[in-house]
Amino acid sequence: MSAVSARGEVTEKLRGSVYEAAFFKAYAPSNALQLIKLVPGFSLDEGDTEIRGFRQAAGNVVINGRRPSAKSEALSTVLSRIPAARVVRVELVSGDRFGADYAGRALVANIILSEEGGMAATVEATVRREYTGALLPEGSVSALLRHGPSTFNVALSVENAATSEEGFDRLIDLPDGTEQEFRLKTSRFRNPRPSASLGWTLDEGAHRTANLNASLNLDYDDLTQRSLVQPRDGPERNDSLAQRWFTRTIEVSGDITRPLWGGGIKLLVLASRRHRDLHDEVTETSLDGDWLGGIVQTQHDWRDETLARLSWSGPAFSGWTVEAGAEGVLTRLDGNVDLFFIDADGEETPFDLPVSDVIVTEDRAELFANAGRPLSGRVRLDLALAYELSRINVRGDVSAQRSLDFFKPKAALDWRAGAWHAQFSVERTVAQLDFDDFVSAAELAVDRVNSGNPDLQPERAWEFLLSVDRTLPGDGRIKVDVGYDFVAMVQDRVPTPEGFDAPGNLGDGSIFSAAGHFDLPLSRIGVKGGRLTLYGSYVDTSVRDPYTLRDRPFSGYALFYYEARFRQDLGKFAWGTSVTGSTGSDSYRLDEVDFNRGIAPNLSAFVEYRPSDRWTVTLGSDNLLDSSKVRERDFYFPDRTDPSPYQRELRHRKSHMVAYLTIKRSIQ
Repeated sequence: MSAVSARGEVTEKLRGSVYEAAFFKAYAPSNALQLIKLVPGFSLDEGDTEIRGFRQAAGNVVINGRRPSAKSEALSTVLSRIPAARVVRVELVSGDRFGADYAGRALVANIILSEEGGMAATVEATVRREYTGALLPEGSVSALLRHGPSTFNVALSVENAATSEEGFDRLIDLPDGTEQEFRLKTSRFRNPRPSASLGWTLDEGAHRTANLNASLNLDYDDLTQRSLVQPRDGPERNDSLAQRWFTRTIEVSGDITRPLWGGGIKLLVLASRRHRDLHDEVTETSLDGDWLGGIVQTQHDWRDETLARLSWSGPAFSGWTVEAGAEGVLTRLDGNVDLFFIDADGEETPFDLPVSDVIVTEDRAELFANAGRPLSGRVRLDLALAYELSRINVRGDVSAQRSLDFFKPKAALDWRAGAWHAQFSVERTVAQLDFDDFVSAAELAVDRVNSGNPDLQPERAWEFLLSVDRTLPGDGRIKVDVGYDFVAMVQDRVPTPEGFDAPGNLGDGSIFSAAGHFDLPLSRIGVKGGRLTLYGSYVDTSVRDPYTLRDRPFSGYALFYYEARFRQDLGKFAWGTSVTGSTGSDSYRLDEVDFNRGIAPNLSAFVEYRPSDRWTVTLGSDNLLDSSKVRERDFYFPDRTDPSPYQRELRHRKSHMVAYLTIKRSIQ
């Protein structure tokens, strides 16, 4: 096990790779998020903040060997608040080092922070310019203070994402192609998101730690859309759509670990409260401004989650390490949706949505245990078993009650020899039900109703995954994943007695996936400071369609996704370019197939100047090729049992190029 040089070379250590701070210095990252994206061959997994409970929501990054105790905030948000100056190194190792939540993960990044006292801070400001000329400022500031065994963290940020689009919709009859309606559209999306957080960590050594965190996140999601509608039969008119969505999330969490029986016992508690207030309104007017009618929808919901988790981890016997524990979660969703049609005289008529006023509660518990040990100097075995049970009650427009329980075994075999590393894992997973799927709501932007389904069952799967990675001379890495899932009770969409469709369960299905990540340093072939990163994934899904009785893909899965990134660092200057894209995803409904194709390819580029170690100035642009988004919707009558669509809607949108200027300042 050799040491890492000041140049930041990679070494094999601790059954993994180690990247010292010197490795990242040439890239001048300002925070831990930017730093983690530079780790060769590593792709950040955010986890899932919407999953109820704590154990299954883990991502693939830990801090000082411990999982962040915050849950409602994305892992990227947590990392963005850690100044890069406080990072000593990043260890890229197998997940078995970090307990049951990570056992079976081939690669987990462990960010090691400095134990030295003092303060580090980062200030970042960005201005984006849309094709309309609108300027969008945003900024953030985060500070971390270490004093003795305590570390304090405070962060404030205001994200200000916004997009303007222009385009058209065309509605045609099939098969003759007669145009029934043409719509010229302009859209303006705004998504300001202010947030604040406070954190305290006490680290007095092994199994003597404590954490306390609090956060407030506000999310304003606005859409203003205007359309000139030109029907084949009938006068032209103006349509407008206004969506005003607000979400507030407050979370407080804490944990404490103390020595017990040669290991450590850890208690974690967390409480989060989310409130959403959604307002959608469609209006129709003549070209002279006369009111023709409209639709209004309001939606309010409150979601509360409170959890406690107790676990013990430590050495057992014959080289085995063990973690065992229990978790309990109380969740409540109180949701209400009102939908009104407004006629030309301004009179409102309520529309009776099925399942529009409900209260959903869940009492959930999980027992889990994980045991692992090395079988030799190169091979390690990890075994895990979890037992999950929950009781769900639905009351309001409908009443339903059910109890669910599942065993979830897992096994992983990890092998490492020199630069090679491989892991094979198999586990049984059970998806969590999304309580939002229990409540009906209309999508006014696409003129359809999504019915709720309180009888939805969670899909379950046996998942098999083989991961192989190899470090390359210098600091490169190649990683390949191949997986196959046997899925039961696939969650998709099913018809309802009211004539809509809703989230529901189909039969058995399968998922085959393959992904490759290639991180290649180019200095050895004459490109000084150059690095090329390639990533591609292929996901083939199959399930029997209830209408056509033929196999088709799952809704919402992209068959192929790709990205290629090049970066060259030349002292104080750097530049780079990237291209991303996918085949898009399809959604299969009662009387519609929705083909959604995002911007592809999306070409971006940047240039960067670093006048000193503390200042970084970046000028960049997204969507340099001015690529478009395309969406096709095929409609069937009376439903998709008829194999031939009778009508097609084509949606074409352009957001054009967006330029930005970012200035970062590190304070130490």
